[in-house]
Amino acid sequence: MPATSPAKVNPVLKQALELGPTIAFFLIYLRLKDRSFAWGGTEYSGFIVATVLFVPILLLCMALLWWLTGRLSRLQAFTAAMVLVFGGLTAWFNDEAFFKMKTTIVYGTLAALLGAGLLWGRSTLEWAMGELIPMRAEGWMILTRRLALAFLVLAVANEVLWRTQSTELWVTVETFGFPVALVAFLWWQIVALQPYMTEGEG
Repeated sequence: MPATSPAKVNPVLKQALELGPTIAFFLIYLRLKDRSFAWGGTEYSGFIVATVLFVPILLLCMALLWWLTGRLSRLQAFTAAMVLVFGGLTAWFNDEAFFKMKTTIVYGTLAALLGAGLLWGRSTLEWAMGELIPMRAEGWMILTRRLALAFLVLAVANEVLWRTQSTELWVTVETFGFPVALVAFLWWQIVALQPYMTEGEG
């Protein structure tokens, strides 16, 4: 039987479900950043509470996205798992560092996965996204090398940022800075790698 293709979803709704949880976290944090909450004899900062609220919001949006489209990408599933684990650790240990480190681990893991494939002379990126972008093998190898380096840079940048700057700055960069930088980098690569595209080739 042929593979079932994902259902068509309104692109605005899809973007809202994908980006909404991060924006919600940012807005909740701004609302609660100067407050503290006592529960069970323990005091929790506004950041911790925002993190705890973010986890079910993300999982709900992921569930809705899966229900509407019939699928989730490997990256979405991996990110959700990391948020669940490190969000839980943040709440359990009442320590902001766990959630902040989550970004380093996500980017670092992606860099490692792409790098491991390169060591074997293969493009893990082509395996994951080959059906979405028609491109020759040489192009996939170039993109994989560049994206592995980009993820590594983002991982290092996050680690430096959360250890040396304020929580408010980290939340702002995490919400807007890193995603915008990554999207801009990918668009740059799509343009730069046009000579390797195979769409329309006979």
